Amino acid sequence: MSLVRPTDPVPVDKLGRTHFIGLGGAGMSGIARVLLQFGVEVSGSDARDGHTLRELEQMGARVHVGHAAEHLGTAETLVVSSAIREDNPELVEAHRRGLRILPRAAALGALLLDREGIAVSGTHGKTTTTSMITVVLQHLGVDPGYVIGGTLVTTGLGADAGVGDVIAVEADESDGSFLMLSPKIAVVTNVEADHLDNYSGLEEIHTNFASFVDRVERTVIAGIDDPGARKVAELARERGKRVLTYGEAEDADHRITRVRARGFTTEFTVHTASGEPIDGQVAAPGRHNVLNAVAAVVVADELGHDLEVAVEGVADFAGAARRFELKGEGGGVGVYDSYAHHPTEVEADLRATRAALESFGEESADLAGGRVIALFQPHLYSRTRFFAEEFATALSLADEVVVMEVYAAREDPEPGVTGELITSKVTHDRVRYVPGREETVRTVVGLARPGDIVLTMGAGDVTELGPQIMAALAERAGADTAGSGVQS
Repeated sequence: MSLVRPTDPVPVDKLGRTHFIGLGGAGMSGIARVLLQFGVEVSGSDARDGHTLRELEQMGARVHVGHAAEHLGTAETLVVSSAIREDNPELVEAHRRGLRILPRAAALGALLLDREGIAVSGTHGKTTTTSMITVVLQHLGVDPGYVIGGTLVTTGLGADAGVGDVIAVEADESDGSFLMLSPKIAVVTNVEADHLDNYSGLEEIHTNFASFVDRVERTVIAGIDDPGARKVAELARERGKRVLTYGEAEDADHRITRVRARGFTTEFTVHTASGEPIDGQVAAPGRHNVLNAVAAVVVADELGHDLEVAVEGVADFAGAARRFELKGEGGGVGVYDSYAHHPTEVEADLRATRAALESFGEESADLAGGRVIALFQPHLYSRTRFFAEEFATALSLADEVVVMEVYAAREDPEPGVTGELITSKVTHDRVRYVPGREETVRTVVGLARPGDIVLTMGAGDVTELGPQIMAALAERAGADTAGSGVQS
């Protein structure tokens, strides 16, 4: 993958018939769904069939499994992601015909034109924060549009056109595509080194965020506990933007205090210069989720809504798919799934899990003693190579660590870069490198005992193992019960 060349968005009513290559992807399908709701004729193809394609077909899209030039039909606009290769037959045919070709982000940018667009950017927390903004605004009586990189639990959808002017979307910095968005309001959650297969380093990332700030029409909202986001806030002020900040820092406009775990719910207090402190809670573990929640509250405040009611709305958040998502329980072991694929995200989730287990233990001696078992699948060879030591440090927070083989995604294998590169650096000896999937499930089940939490982590297909682990744990528990002579 490489940085995309910015392309100006086209108003939705000028797109004409629009074809998507990779229609089944989370980002592409969300945009297609909203365009269908706006009355645009949509078609698309994907390498694999699935529920998403069939759902779009039911909405009126013309869908194809596999790629072929004739799938373009009478399309006037082609939408592609940076993952599409230049030799894709549909892309080749579009070039031959001289069709308008838009990167995915330019199509997303079209949805923001002439609307009260809110774009959430940052190295971590984009999906969760965008989801929380949506839920808070819904609580306030707004029916916002949204396009997120996951499924919002409260609606079961990853995108919707909404009613009215407000729309919240994720602004992806990974390939520079956020430079095709021109939101009224932008949230910058944090800015760290990542996607170093595209960027030369943190300085270039900061440069791109500065360019993103230039595209924001009104307000930049930044989480200033993070040094990178603080720097972006300073740049925004220098450029004459209105800047609002949030965090535990003393100089935050919306200052957070008294963050405390109550199981997998986290309580907090928000202070502003203009009113009394407001207590709130979010049904998600960890300080990082409190920061995400308060970012959503600041957005609502900037849109003119009552701050106290906005804080109440955070409690309605029921999660987003793959963002510390409860998959279920088997044999007294809780199984959760996380998209964490950067060391900072891994550390945040493990600290949150630890705090939740400790709070359970404080409430009841019967709940004390639970352990954290981390099953981690590294994502990308380049990221594994760059951050092996940082991943190891973060994973060392778990009581037991199982690391799978690297999920290649768009990259070719690199000699010497495997999951073992991480396990060799973990600071305790309760760690295993298990490349095989079936062996991984057996290993995790063998380690787990009642009261433990298993957390599957990574941006690849590790998410598929959670249900398998639960089933094996339940089967083991049933066998143990039968063996003890207990009857139901």
